[in-house]
Amino acid sequence: MLHYFLVPLADEFQPFNVFRYITFRTGGAIMTALIIAFVIGPPLIRWLKVKQGKGGQPIREDGPQRHIIEKKGTPTMGGFMILFALAISTILWADLTNAYVWIVLGVTLGFGLLGFADDYLKVSKRSSAGVSGWVKLTFTGLLSMAAVMAIMELQRNSGLPAVERLWGAVAVPFLKDVLIPLGPFFILFGMFVIVGASNAVNLTDGLDGLAIVPVMVAGASFGLIAYLVGRVDFTTYLQIHFVPGTGELAVLCGALLGAGLGFLWYNAPPAMVFMGDTGSLALGGMLGTIAVATKHEIVLGIIGGLFVLEALSVMIQVASFKLTGKRVFKMAPIHHHFEQLGWREPTIVIRFWIISVILALIGLATLKLR
Repeated sequence: MLHYFLVPLADEFQPFNVFRYITFRTGGAIMTALIIAFVIGPPLIRWLKVKQGKGGQPIREDGPQRHIIEKKGTPTMGGFMILFALAISTILWADLTNAYVWIVLGVTLGFGLLGFADDYLKVSKRSSAGVSGWVKLTFTGLLSMAAVMAIMELQRNSGLPAVERLWGAVAVPFLKDVLIPLGPFFILFGMFVIVGASNAVNLTDGLDGLAIVPVMVAGASFGLIAYLVGRVDFTTYLQIHFVPGTGELAVLCGALLGAGLGFLWYNAPPAMVFMGDTGSLALGGMLGTIAVATKHEIVLGIIGGLFVLEALSVMIQVASFKLTGKRVFKMAPIHHHFEQLGWREPTIVIRFWIISVILALIGLATLKLR
């Protein structure tokens, strides 16, 4: 919004010229989202406590027993804090004429709405069972399909042969100019990336502060990727694929970083509020959509490797138990396995943070190692 109103005035008042630069607006988005989160955090947490009563978020009875005692009464739906700060900051600082901004923001808020419904049912029914799995899969599948098709259409109509070549193709990291052509089947692949990322982040959100920091690390990494991919000079130098317009997604990633930092202030152990599905489904969907838009879907699997590990641990556990009647892990997702081994919660959280940073550095290395 600021870009729309102030850039035309730059010729008359030169300081407004800074609003042309994505880097400046990304910094503005970070600070704005951070301030909003700090301001609305305390009243939101108080309101959630009143509405949810002493029960707070229902705790899984089959989970670690200490959670029933230590985390009982902690309110959920704190993801609303993140989404509100992210959305307002994005609207203020992003170029709202950019279609990629609306596609990513639409997926983020749409997934957040589903997560809110899920959290609301859990709290109101005092049960860990919320929206049914089929409803979740159908809703997220349809929304992600619409997003992928819109992104493909933007690439098809870019007017640039090099960009049109990306239509329906998957870029391979570490290899320049290598594309795997999927054609229309790319829609299914893109849906898998977005829905898979959403559910993987959701599974990771099981300990205080465990999910939000890796989400911020991934968001910051993809903010850099989006900025580079959206500039023809950097893509030429790095020999990565140029996708015009995606640079504006760096502003959204900045808003995510600021909102995440604000939320972490209240979610750090011991958490005053949980993000719930309202936040985890939305943030995972956001990362997945940005990865599809920037043609770095495989790189998301590297940068977000922690989320992949969490999701795989659940799939392995379920498959093993159904096929053999035995469990591979003491408890899934894998962070609960380490709890059962006797690791303290802060130890698990901080070590997982370290892993996420290492994976992000490996993922970013793919930009140069070609």
